[in-house]
Amino acid sequence: MAGELTKAVADLQEEKAVKMINDRLATGEDANKLFNESREGMELVGERFGKGEYFLPELVYSAEIFKQIAEILKPKLKTETKAGKAGKVIVGTVAGDIHDIGKDIVVFMLDMNGFEVYDLGVDVPPQKFIDKIKETDASIVALSGFLTLAFDSMKQTVDAIKAAGLRNKVKIMVGGGQIDDEIRKFSGADAYGKDAMAGVSIAKGWA
Repeated sequence: MAGELTKAVADLQEEKAVKMINDRLATGEDANKLFNESREGMELVGERFGKGEYFLPELVYSAEIFKQIAEILKPKLKTETKAGKAGKVIVGTVAGDIHDIGKDIVVFMLDMNGFEVYDLGVDVPPQKFIDKIKETDASIVALSGFLTLAFDSMKQTVDAIKAAGLRNKVKIMVGGGQIDDEIRKFSGADAYGKDAMAGVSIAKGWA
């Protein structure tokens, strides 16, 4: 059963995945469990894209499926988190990169864990991060990227935040497709999150 939902999401079977979510919720299954299975399906989509088995249209379609699932599960997940915001987090996919699946999952998970999240979207220039830090006084910035070109954009964003005199006011994490701890060092960020749950754990440690 567990593998079936993950497979439906990964295979882009929208109606089947949504029906399974609704049916299993109706039998009292844990929303967090269903969310995790769906997230695993999205990770498989990312892997298939990386191998050239899926292309941009499939990526976009999978994101729409996941958003539907997230909307169904959100009310159930909300009840399982304590009231009150844990902290403010600015999230965005860096300049030159338009991938939003990983970012959207991180935004959703942070929201579910009580954070106030400011989602700047994709292809975000460094100045936009700087403006949002000043506007919101957020103490955490999460930079997302899927492509190798994101490496330089992440470094440029961290450098720009430093040049704006805001580096000592924020903690910065990086994550996404081909990002690893070496890229964290290269970019000058404080932490690398290998997935959405790791990102939430890091943010909780900083909040």
